Amino acid sequence: MLGVVIFSASLPATRLALTDLEPLFLTTARAAIAGIVAGLALLLLERSRPTRADLASLAVVALGVVIGFPLLTALALRHIDAAHAAVFVGLLPLATALFGAIRAGERPPPAFWLLSGLGSAVTVGFAAGSGGSASGIGDGLMLAAILACGLGYAEGAGLARRLGGWQVIAWAAILSLPVTAPLALVWLPADLAAIRAPAWAGLAYVSLFSMLIGFVFWYRGLARGGIAAIGQLQLLQPFLGFLIAGLVLGEAIEPAMLVAAAAVVACVAGARRMASGTATRSPLKRPWPAPRRPGPSRSRP
Repeated sequence: MLGVVIFSASLPATRLALTDLEPLFLTTARAAIAGIVAGLALLLLERSRPTRADLASLAVVALGVVIGFPLLTALALRHIDAAHAAVFVGLLPLATALFGAIRAGERPPPAFWLLSGLGSAVTVGFAAGSGGSASGIGDGLMLAAILACGLGYAEGAGLARRLGGWQVIAWAAILSLPVTAPLALVWLPADLAAIRAPAWAGLAYVSLFSMLIGFVFWYRGLARGGIAAIGQLQLLQPFLGFLIAGLVLGEAIEPAMLVAAAAVVACVAGARRMASGTATRSPLKRPWPAPRRPGPSRSRP
């Protein structure tokens, strides 16, 4: 839940950063900053390196959540506003559960998919009814961003069972540095003095919290509780985003939001209960090695 709260402010922070920064610079700069900070953390804590077998999955995580989702959302927010983008965030739990079934072998029961779909419908319906801009290009970019993010979440959850939650996003950001750092320098704004404080604040938030700190909690939660079950908490993200906007920006919080949020909480609770234990009931053939279980104890009579 801590990860979801942190992610809830990502779209408003991205929108804030885009007031003075270009999408390509914002995407590469946030990833490069996260990679540098992650490298320092790994160096200070003397963590072991991932194995060669982990590199392919780390590349998928990097393409999905380090580069893909930030770039696609930044480009989308040039055509649509953050409120309209929340429509697509409501589809992220379904995308995460779908890729969890494909990549991790989780098999939630039909009732889970029913409740997850109902919760997504309520979230999308409320977000769509809340107004905001519409654009075919922006909508297409947001849909691609959701698919990339769902894949990155599911792939990272499998790695987190072996590497640890924070080390997954740390290594993914570090492996992206040879690409993101040079490009951030290439796309560096010509006049840094012209960049106002709100844009720098937005860049700082998405670099440290959205790109790094939020994943420390999120990947650990997915690994411990199951991708499908924990992923349903993302249904609350649009409502938390509206709440943050109300507290920070002074925007009105409508009673309809509270009603819709209550319905989503019920769907989240039901879907999580239906999906509980799916991480341990996956088929024998799975893309990630199953954790070792202690053998039967041999006690003397």
